[in-house]
Amino acid sequence: NTGRIFMDTKQIEYILKIAEENNITHAAEKLHLTQPALNQQLLRLERELGIPLFHRSRTDWRPTRAGEIYLENARKMLQIKQETYKQLGDLAVRQKGTLSVAFTPGRGTSMFSHVYPMFHQKYPDVTVEPSELSVRRQQPLIARGELDLGFQTLCEGQRTNDEYILLATEELFLAVPNGHPVCEEHDYKRRQKQNKNLNFPELDIRRLKYEPFVLMYKESTIRQWVDQLFAQAGFLPNVLFETASNETILTMIRSRLCCGVIPAYYLQKPDENLVCFSLPEHPVWDVAASYRKGSYLSKAARYFIKLAAEYWNKIP
Repeated sequence: NTGRIFMDTKQIEYILKIAEENNITHAAEKLHLTQPALNQQLLRLERELGIPLFHRSRTDWRPTRAGEIYLENARKMLQIKQETYKQLGDLAVRQKGTLSVAFTPGRGTSMFSHVYPMFHQKYPDVTVEPSELSVRRQQPLIARGELDLGFQTLCEGQRTNDEYILLATEELFLAVPNGHPVCEEHDYKRRQKQNKNLNFPELDIRRLKYEPFVLMYKESTIRQWVDQLFAQAGFLPNVLFETASNETILTMIRSRLCCGVIPAYYLQKPDENLVCFSLPEHPVWDVAASYRKGSYLSKAARYFIKLAAEYWNKIP
């Protein structure tokens, strides 16, 4: 009897949602159920198991020890179901199913907009569930099997134990307002005319030691890399403020308010309001696709990754 109940994956999803929301009312809203209906599902399961799964309170529903055991194995059950469906789906003549994909704001959105039409043309019956999430938010979802693919920009040391497929590497550059004294010192206008494929002149970041910087927020993967650059240069930057957008940094530089460290993706087009320099170390980070360790990568997922790799490798 217990085995029959545990195999009811819809019921498992209900219990997992209660645990995720820590609140049965919020869980019911997310599941598009009434709170009494969801509560009845939970009570029925607890009666048949003979043990409560949650500590109840008005604002916080925490799993009991029995609840923790149930949730741990429930997630495994759903992962087995998902893996089974993926493998069986690849044997079908016409591919069906869902593919959950996450990408970072800005560049990730542009990638998805470019890739999705081609993907849909080949796999019209595969429903893509996109979401715009930071790398830090993607990683636990991938580990729990709640996200099929995550497209991320990060350094080697920021990888989790999940799988990563390298799509491209990207260099980071210094950007300063046009007219800054370092531009004249490096005869920037002459060098800019000769510039091809972001072959900017080099500048030691210590030359900007006393300048204000706008940097990405501390939880971003690029910030750890940028902080390391400053540490290697032997100084802490004068941080004007932090942001979640590289475009914001560029806007502030164009307004002559600061300097910044910018990934190559955002510097593809000439911009008369700012000038760019390579760092002597030529630091790079990875553009990668990530999926849960040990999970099955469907044909549709592999094709999506292939399209994303082609997109990134067209960028200088």
